[in-house]
Amino acid sequence: MKKALFLVFAFLLAVSLCFATGTKEAELGTEENPIVWAFVPSGEMERVAAGAQSVADLLHDKTGLYFTTNVATEYAGVIEALSSDPPEAQMASLATFAYVLAADRGVVEAALVSLRYGSPTYNGQIIVRADSGISSVGELKGKTFGRPDPLSTSGWIIPMLTMRAAGINPETDLDEIVDAGSHDSVVAAVYNGDIDAGATYVDARSRIEDDHPDVMEKVVVIEVTTDIPNDGVQFSPIVPDDMRKKIVAALLEIAQTEEGKDALKTAYQWSGLEEYDDTFYDPFRQVLQASGMSIADLQK
Repeated sequence: MKKALFLVFAFLLAVSLCFATGTKEAELGTEENPIVWAFVPSGEMERVAAGAQSVADLLHDKTGLYFTTNVATEYAGVIEALSSDPPEAQMASLATFAYVLAADRGVVEAALVSLRYGSPTYNGQIIVRADSGISSVGELKGKTFGRPDPLSTSGWIIPMLTMRAAGINPETDLDEIVDAGSHDSVVAAVYNGDIDAGATYVDARSRIEDDHPDVMEKVVVIEVTTDIPNDGVQFSPIVPDDMRKKIVAALLEIAQTEEGKDALKTAYQWSGLEEYDDTFYDPFRQVLQASGMSIADLQK
């Protein structure tokens, strides 16, 4: 009898342990619970996705951690993924304004900043067709204007402030503001004459040069913006410090290899990575303050 009771107890204990194990969430970075790395749609989606996945595969080889990459259809989608409870994304590659917005919410922390042409900063540009008759920002009144995304720093925030400084109120003086979805698409829309002008990073025209060899002649730059901090790699606060350090070290190593350089260039035209914390973005915050506009104003 005692033996029978013991066997029943042992069976019930085993069943309860199975249920407990089954309901417990798998550790972050495992195959069952991979780290989600969210990217914004900087360029053509398939190209960004391919480069992002290549970097993630190299990261897995270096760290043994599992990653899932996701290219959002808009910048706000990445911020919302970081802001959900629990976060739907644990890593991100946000552009400057989107990062500052997410950091102010406390849902992301800077770790790495990208290099392009050896620099951790870049510039935006305002472009028009060469035959448009438009030669300055002040002549954009009444024109249609394309932007990659409302939260794009080089493709909207800084150019919008530049227009305001030139006496153009984008909300009332432009005929129409068109959300093109990516920097490549803005260039293509200007090239095709679908819009009068647009804003991108310098020099997004090269991204469509294979299909349109004459893009540099047909689409011209009428304004180059002030320096802007580059995008990079950021982490949700829920990612443990030891895991974060492991990933950062691996990414820095990967960025030194030919395979890694190719993958980073394919995704975002990154030529390298450097470690920076949140203070790197303080000069950009000061630009916003000097403009008299708040982050809330710029989200409208």
